[in-house]
Amino acid sequence: MNLTTHILMKEKQNCISACNKLLRGEISAIETYQQALEKIDDSPRLAVLEEILEDHQKNTGALRNHISSMGGIPDTASGLWGNFARAVEGTAKLLGDSATITALKQGEEHGIDEYRTALNDPNVMAEAKVMFRDVLIPRLQKHVTQLERLTA
Repeated sequence: MNLTTHILMKEKQNCISACNKLLRGEISAIETYQQALEKIDDSPRLAVLEEILEDHQKNTGALRNHISSMGGIPDTASGLWGNFARAVEGTAKLLGDSATITALKQGEEHGIDEYRTALNDPNVMAEAKVMFRDVLIPRLQKHVTQLERLTA
């Protein structure tokens, strides 16, 4: 194997790793919204949360496709991110819908921060950064706005 091939393989592995980290966050978001939907009683809020859940499912698909296209194996579980889903479920039971919406908004903001970190990571390939910047981050920013409206 020549040096160029080795460098390219290393770049792909680094990018796959970064994308899998983001994928675990998206899987956690799906788990979180599914749990929140079971607890929220307000039907206008339900419609918004269902729409956001669908966006996270789209994000998960996009990340899985990108990881596979680089020859990687997409993660299938949220890992440590699953703790966030359980925390939101506990919040919903104890404090009600408004606190749950606030927790979901904080989760979206954390997700945006994770994507921005990946944008600044020199190990993440340009093609992935374009997807983060042009598609995935704008979806999460839209979610923050939607959730803010629900608590206004």
